[in-house]
Amino acid sequence: MSVISEIVKDMNGYKLHIVNTEKYKTNTLVWKMKAPLNQEEVTLRALLPYVLQSNSKSYPSTAKLRSYLDELYGATLHVDLSKKGEFHIISFAIEIANEKFLKDGTPLLRKGIDLLAEIITNPNISEDAFDARTVEKEKRTLKQRIQSVYDDKMRYASSRLVEEMCKGEPYALHVHGEMDAVDQITPESLYQYFKKALADDELDLYVIGDVVEEEVTAAAKETLQFSSRTPKSLTDNEPKQIEKVEEIKEVQDVKQGKLNIGFRTNVVYGDPEYFALQVLNGIYGGFSHSKLFINVREKASLAYYAASRLESHKGLLMVMSGIDQKNYEQAVSIINEQMKAVKDGDFNEQELQQTKAVLKNQILETIDTARGIVEVLYHNVVSKKNVTLDEWIQKMDATTKEDIVKVADKIQLDTIYFLTGKEESA
Repeated sequence: MSVISEIVKDMNGYKLHIVNTEKYKTNTLVWKMKAPLNQEEVTLRALLPYVLQSNSKSYPSTAKLRSYLDELYGATLHVDLSKKGEFHIISFAIEIANEKFLKDGTPLLRKGIDLLAEIITNPNISEDAFDARTVEKEKRTLKQRIQSVYDDKMRYASSRLVEEMCKGEPYALHVHGEMDAVDQITPESLYQYFKKALADDELDLYVIGDVVEEEVTAAAKETLQFSSRTPKSLTDNEPKQIEKVEEIKEVQDVKQGKLNIGFRTNVVYGDPEYFALQVLNGIYGGFSHSKLFINVREKASLAYYAASRLESHKGLLMVMSGIDQKNYEQAVSIINEQMKAVKDGDFNEQELQQTKAVLKNQILETIDTARGIVEVLYHNVVSKKNVTLDEWIQKMDATTKEDIVKVADKIQLDTIYFLTGKEESA
């Protein structure tokens, strides 16, 4: 019995993914739009979903749209932006009660799909322009979103590491775009970009819940139709040659230094070595039993926090830590020593098995929610691979110490970024 059973259908200009499960009393609809990251469009794209979710032609104010969601037994609507590898992903999610559990039998799933189509295809426009007040309001909010990254120094340091490490690569662009570009967006330019995105983006609709496949397919076919397209692939995905490790120190008025270190893994989601890389990251810095946590934070007391994470579609492994500035050299040294230990196979069977168990639990926890299921399945769309969740768990479970040492050999240190406070005066 597979963990998740996914049906994928080719529709007009998009793919429909149905996961039939009796786990939830609600149905979840997730619409995803994928396009390559590029500097000219990243800020337009970051603004677009927030303008679309504010109102539509049939619900021309946020109050009217929210009131209609309340009528649908408290349905919810969320939008989200993310980067996966060199792609910029827009997501719209509607969660709505399953009519099977209601006495009056209102066709809620159909109404949910209709509402999704309304938001995506029938925006609040006149004379080839979005509603000006909505655009101005959302531009202000977008600026706040961009500013909030600067204000949160942990997020800021992570963002700056990526900027420095991936200079000249699309992945260096920020998911929310660029502050300087926000003011240049007009209701007209945003509408032109909206038309382009619907014509060119790779489009996917996920429906998760206790649903009837034929009903979902018929409703989607009737309400969502787009022109056929060939999704854009990335032109350059060659591994970067590292000539020398970059070391960047940035001084701001911060009390706690942020030391972030970036490695190139030269392995991406769907590669045969990817499963071993996941286990490696768990042993190195992914969890509270990992080497970074135990040796940098606990034993040496050098860090307030120390952890690592993978960017699976870009082939990056990034370390995040908070340290006192006087401990910089020692912290860099001990963080690198932990990577060397993994490369040398300096970890025992207990660490290996514990990491596998925690990773498996993490995956199963993720798929406890409908939107978690979508995120797991969407890896295959981004990577153009077809890895089932059963295969993912089985291959991770089968990973040996030798597999980890072998994949560790591909990992290269790329950039060390340190956000530090002003030197204390004597």
